[in-house]
Amino acid sequence: MRLGYFTMPVHPVDRNWAETLKEDRQAVILAEYRGIGVGRVTDLRSRARKSGVYLRVLKNTLARRAVKGTPFEKLSGQMVGPLMYGIAQDPVAGAKVIAAFAKDNELFVIKGGAMANTLMSVPEVKALATM
Repeated sequence: MRLGYFTMPVHPVDRNWAETLKEDRQAVILAEYRGIGVGRVTDLRSRARKSGVYLRVLKNTLARRAVKGTPFEKLSGQMVGPLMYGIAQDPVAGAKVIAAFAKDNELFVIKGGAMANTLMSVPEVKALATM
């Protein structure tokens, strides 16, 4: 029995993420969340929501497609592993939320980020959080 190829439909929430990214967003920050409990992630989402940061866990393939043709396209090389994507209108607010959570949770590791047409390393994201 041969199984044919099929394409998985894109979930509407994931499609909205791609559209959100194309809006007037200033920063995207990537962090690995491997080993973090659901309760802690819920706490992070709550903090992020209060600061105007949009958090999402996505398949990296979908994220790469979403950033293609946007000012964040350079970020696609860093999209490896289980990542949480933080999208912020205010880059400092986004970096502060992600960096503060990473400081309190050693399993939550910042992997990098980007502002429009500029790739940021981990130290640059942490420096942005101190502003």
